[in-house]
Amino acid sequence: MRLPLAFIPFVLVLLASAAPAQPVQPAPETGDPLFVVSGRGWGHGVGMSQWGALGLAKAGRSYGQILAHYYLGTELGRAGTKKVRILLAEGRRAVTVSSAVPYRAEDASGAAFRIPAGPLQLGRRLVVRSEDGRARAVSPLVVRPGKAAALALDGRLYRGSLEIAVDKGFLRVVNIVPLESYLEGVVAGEMPHTWPSEALRAQAVAARSYALATRVKGKPFDHYADPRSQVYLGVAGEKPRTTEAVRTTAGQVLLYGGRVATTYYFSTSGGRTASAEDVFGFSVPYLVSRPDPWDSASPYHRWGPVLLDGAMLQERLDADGRVLDATGVATPSGRLRSLRLQTSAGTTSIPATVVRTALDLRSTWLTVGVLRLDQPTEPVVFGSPLLLTGVARDLARPRLASSPDLGGTWTELGRLAKAANGAVSLEVSPTRTTRYRIQVEGAASPEIVVEVAPRVRLRQPGEPGVLAGTVRPPLRGAPVSIERRRGTEWARVARSSVDATGAFRAELALQPGSYRARVAKTGSWAEGVSPGLEVSG
Repeated sequence: MRLPLAFIPFVLVLLASAAPAQPVQPAPETGDPLFVVSGRGWGHGVGMSQWGALGLAKAGRSYGQILAHYYLGTELGRAGTKKVRILLAEGRRAVTVSSAVPYRAEDASGAAFRIPAGPLQLGRRLVVRSEDGRARAVSPLVVRPGKAAALALDGRLYRGSLEIAVDKGFLRVVNIVPLESYLEGVVAGEMPHTWPSEALRAQAVAARSYALATRVKGKPFDHYADPRSQVYLGVAGEKPRTTEAVRTTAGQVLLYGGRVATTYYFSTSGGRTASAEDVFGFSVPYLVSRPDPWDSASPYHRWGPVLLDGAMLQERLDADGRVLDATGVATPSGRLRSLRLQTSAGTTSIPATVVRTALDLRSTWLTVGVLRLDQPTEPVVFGSPLLLTGVARDLARPRLASSPDLGGTWTELGRLAKAANGAVSLEVSPTRTTRYRIQVEGAASPEIVVEVAPRVRLRQPGEPGVLAGTVRPPLRGAPVSIERRRGTEWARVARSSVDATGAFRAELALQPGSYRARVAKTGSWAEGVSPGLEVSG
């Protein structure tokens, strides 16, 4: 992805009229831009592409080969089984723990509670109703399952025990569970259970390695149960095929230099993974950009267009002024490093991760196309050329279209040629007030309205006390005001109207001075004013 960093005016004139008049020039950057975002992939792009793993498995690769492709230089090894602590809930006023068989609990003071089968409702005071009566527990309270049973938290089953603690006046619930049991609830949450076994095994090893290599720092738990760590569905999410993938790879992890590798993974690469340095800002020898044509079956291999106007960009990216333009700065792997906004208040740079989150985009491998057609500052006179300028950057085959019925139907006028920086222009000669826009596949720029004024000419035909003239096109019946300059203002001194040939004639008491003819705005026509006529006597 290569995006320009500045708008450099470029003019390609396609003659649309032989009129010798100079074209009307629009004011620079007066149009409203449309930003057309298209991209590839879903996720941060670092490590294993899950859809790529699917493609490799279908191509006959083993899970070891799949992992070796995405995590360069790693090798399969083993790690000891351990328990992990997973945050299930926090900031709660009350929770309900239940079991189909009798279960037990123990608090921080060592007090033990025998709890009959069924629900145990706990509030922030940790009052436990047990077989021995009702008592207040000392936080944290660890609830352990009965024989061959699982505990439920608010109706969802989990293996292992549940630690319920009071934290700043609210309840926090942590699932203390064997690593392999945790993984059985993770693999099913991270990859469809219907996918090939080798892809599921690759996912199991990646998830196990990631769990051991990463943990939340400074918290009384190791992992979240959502995408902040890995999606953990508990017993309810377990599927036979994903459980089989975990058990047939039990204890296996990826090692690099004898240490467990941090095995980032994500949904779809779009054709190439990203390096950790490009995305996270730090270099990891085994997390480098890798070719990934195998994820082409993903519905997110390519996506877009996502259409955003300047006001949306200004609001979501918290820009200081009206957004006029946006250009991307790319990483070596093709993803966005930052987005540079040109606004009415100046230029600012937004990091790619902020752009992705704020605009709710699937990845940072994206291009930001820009469509803008600049609004002329004044009407164009009938029969005169008009130079339309704008931007159509990083978008294929931009075409100018017009709508003489003011938006009902659109007709393409031709393909716009453009400079390398995306600046475009085309000379047109509208014969009536017309809307214009730039069109590309799947998007169109905001419309502009070009008003057309009739061409009015005033002359002194040689008859005493007579001024005459013409209006083109002939606007039969249109009123004409003959005006004389008085100081800095114009005053009406006579009236006339346009006949069927487009001519008009007025009798008046002529005095030396400057005169003009004016046809008022009517219907789809802008006001038309003749050049000044000097009368000497």
